[in-house]
Amino acid sequence: MIDKTDTKEMVKIAVEAMRDKKAEDIKVIDISNISVIADYFIITDGKNQKHVQAITDNVQEKLYEQGYENPRMEGYNTANWILLDYKDIIIHVFNTEDRLFYDLERIWRDGIDVNLDEL
Repeated sequence: MIDKTDTKEMVKIAVEAMRDKKAEDIKVIDISNISVIADYFIITDGKNQKHVQAITDNVQEKLYEQGYENPRMEGYNTANWILLDYKDIIIHVFNTEDRLFYDLERIWRDGIDVNLDEL
């Protein structure tokens, strides 16, 4: 497991990489007290398939540059919902319609919303 300060640093890097690519409505949810699968979910969406892939590529690139190993990834080819599993952080990059349909924020509402300005 990665220590908590390192995990928060990963979250910061991922969020900045998303912002660089103009990702929409970035949400970070601390799920460490309600689940063992990860400490944080990061959820965002892009306007179309290419945008979703560009966000994902930039997140991977920026985290890799900081020494974080490549994650397990699913959904890249269709780019409706790309999942990046960095163990303590799980990143969800959706297209807008699928994000509304799956509504992970509602499913994980018992988690704690993280204020992005306080990262």
